Amino acid sequence: MSNAFAPRPFEDFEDDEFDLDMGYVAQGPAGPIGDDMSQPFPTESPVIEGDVERRPPLQFTAPAVPSAPPVPQPHTTLSEPEAPGVDFNPVGDLVAGAQAAFSPPVVGGQTVEVSVPRIAIHVFAERQDTLAAAERAGQDRRLSRATTQIRVGGVAAAVEAYQHEPTPPLIVVECLKDPQTLLWEVDQLAEVCDAGTKVVVIGATNDILLFRELMRRGVSEYLVAPLQPLQLIAAIGGLFADPAQPFVGRSIAFVGARGGSGASSVAHNTAYAMSERIGANTVIVDYDLPFGTAGLDFNQDPLNGVADALSQPDRLDPVLLDRMMVRCTDKLSLFAAPATLDTDWEISSEAFEEVTTQIRATAPFVVLDLPHVWSSWMRRTLISADEVVVVATPDLASLRNAKNMIDLIKQGRPNDAPPRLVLNQVGVPGRPEIPAKEFGAALGVHPSLIIPFDAKTFGAAANNGQMILDAGAKTKAAEAFQTLAQIVSRREIPLLAGPGAAKAGGKSMFSGLFRKKS
Repeated sequence: MSNAFAPRPFEDFEDDEFDLDMGYVAQGPAGPIGDDMSQPFPTESPVIEGDVERRPPLQFTAPAVPSAPPVPQPHTTLSEPEAPGVDFNPVGDLVAGAQAAFSPPVVGGQTVEVSVPRIAIHVFAERQDTLAAAERAGQDRRLSRATTQIRVGGVAAAVEAYQHEPTPPLIVVECLKDPQTLLWEVDQLAEVCDAGTKVVVIGATNDILLFRELMRRGVSEYLVAPLQPLQLIAAIGGLFADPAQPFVGRSIAFVGARGGSGASSVAHNTAYAMSERIGANTVIVDYDLPFGTAGLDFNQDPLNGVADALSQPDRLDPVLLDRMMVRCTDKLSLFAAPATLDTDWEISSEAFEEVTTQIRATAPFVVLDLPHVWSSWMRRTLISADEVVVVATPDLASLRNAKNMIDLIKQGRPNDAPPRLVLNQVGVPGRPEIPAKEFGAALGVHPSLIIPFDAKTFGAAANNGQMILDAGAKTKAAEAFQTLAQIVSRREIPLLAGPGAAKAGGKSMFSGLFRKKS
């Protein structure tokens, strides 16, 4: 029997508390199996609560001790399995819910976004809900570069298929049979798998002993049905995470519903608030190559940083990217647009995707300032971004365009939260406006923020190359940008000690909820 999907080497790891921002469950050590094959599974001391024995919970993604696969014993039974087909998976539901509602997993103090390379993924599922979850996962933006094939059938169907065709880099198989039959079928699958193939097994038994035995046989991951799409995506992303790249920055795309809506100004001021008030390293990428205003807004001489990167995406590395960026502050860097009409700027969608991916490895937050155009690269950039902010003005043209954008983005991101809506330039004297409540109701998205019209403050800041936080720190617009920075970054502004804390902007958006009433 060939050991195609070999066991992973042992690594030390510590117990982590489950946190809503992590998206993964706690991990624990996996002990080796003894040499006595009459007792192929280790006996653990159960925890007694009254008259009920409670086994240790199943630990996901725990490394196993490498050793030779044990010989399956036909008459040896595992611990009492749960009934196959029972739709009860509290761990999977909790993990999937946390991932859907909060931020992605955190590794080493850094937020990690799932990134799957260009690989082929074959899924062999038995349950209808597993087939539906795999289909939704394959349509997700995080697996956009991978090619997913979904087939009906379990491990036996996979063994039959790979008798005559090579195996892909990743196989996901489902087996709802008893644990001993599952182990036997996994051994049969190993006989037809090529070297280097990773295997994810979906089963019905939530048991630590079965999990450890599958890890000893070289299975990369074991999940318990029923599955949620984000749970499967997180498992696949964890298998192909690059250890040399500690994190992938969170991309936040700002786009205007129509020309003149102020999306660039909102993007730049929000990024500035994220860097100066929240203290997060942030990069602004101005993709409006002929008419970008990022250089003007920050009073910087525009370099050909973005244009040079887009013209040679294959040559990009951290050193070259650092040279192309303009450092505005200690925590804010800028990829300014050349803002010239000497070139037609006909650039492929693949170049934009590659440059965005490379820049995301340079900072925890990357703000994409997108132009008011429509093309294939714009569509792909909006759908692949981790967060999308649509900036609109309260008029009919913005309402129509914003609805078209939001509907398209929702359709392309079925497992993500809907785009955020920002209403800008609200309260222009003498201009008829659509009320914010009616505007949001027509779109099906409640406005995350309403920025009042303030021509004096915005005009002075633009002419002086300043941000609103510097030109008018006490204005409503400055407070709005700090609030939006907390929303899109999912972080709070640190509270500063001392009498000057309020002046320095150390006010949390939630601080008013906890004030003591006199």
